[in-house]
Amino acid sequence: MPRWATVVILAALLVAGGVVALLVERGGSGGTGRAAGPRPPTTTAAASRPGPGTVLAGCPVLPADNAFNRDVSRAPVDPRSAVWLRSIGLDGHLHAGFASTFHGIPFTIVGPGRRRVPIRFDAYGYESDPGPYPIPLDAPVERGTGDRHVIVLQRGTCRLYELFGARRTHEGWLASSGATWDLRSNALRPKGWTSADAAGLPILPGLARAGEVATGRITHALRFTTPRTQRAYVAPARHLATPDTDPDLPPMGLRVRLKAGYPLAGFHGQAKVILQALKTYGLILADNGPAWHVTGAPDPRWDDADLRQLDRVRGSAFEAVQSGPLTTG
Repeated sequence: MPRWATVVILAALLVAGGVVALLVERGGSGGTGRAAGPRPPTTTAAASRPGPGTVLAGCPVLPADNAFNRDVSRAPVDPRSAVWLRSIGLDGHLHAGFASTFHGIPFTIVGPGRRRVPIRFDAYGYESDPGPYPIPLDAPVERGTGDRHVIVLQRGTCRLYELFGARRTHEGWLASSGATWDLRSNALRPKGWTSADAAGLPILPGLARAGEVATGRITHALRFTTPRTQRAYVAPARHLATPDTDPDLPPMGLRVRLKAGYPLAGFHGQAKVILQALKTYGLILADNGPAWHVTGAPDPRWDDADLRQLDRVRGSAFEAVQSGPLTTG
């Protein structure tokens, strides 16, 4: 399912039927689909270890030992690292795919009593979790004509709802695909299933958020994209997104980190916090899109000039860590 490629922080609370669109961060920070059955546990890379975890709106953003939250700074380098990094682009530049305006993937936080609305799927319903979902009709949609993601975190239940290709209807939403996640669990999608992301991963846990950066620390991996991937994935990904069998291309779910020796003394502010996180938690390849684009939630607290420091970091500054065996289609 090839695709090209979150909170809009409002100046005031928008309270209507239990909707809260203002981000609160703590800590380090009748569809056509069928319900996902029992899901297998996450596998973790050698020598990685749980981080302190991330909390958002009173909910853990996945358990501390989840792949997204694991410290991979000491994980061994994958023997295929050089080949895969070369295909992504050693001379390419890191880039923040989010800003203080609308750029990025927004998300909304709703209360536990939020009314559920019908969700219909018109493309990948057979790999989607059926509705209804507690998504407000005025929930922000990712801007542009591409992926049009909609993301909602429900307080209390700590359940995450994500849509891809979302369009509002009179009574609910029409989407290409959708997935729900219990953020207190390490459960994965069924093998071979997509989500609202091409790799079959949740999107929210991999977003850069201005609120957590303001604390001086990000405690999880960030989501990134590259134009081409091979017909394979590694855990925690569960879905591939291309017919290309070239083994030199990276698989979905690939984990890369900024090399430990990469100097950060010349960076400051928000960019430096992000780069330190890339040394500790790294990046997870989640979709096909522009090379080395890191995903985050739009937020007026972002300093766009500060974020442009990331453009100085080249692909050659990264290395792939061991991620386990490839699953091919």
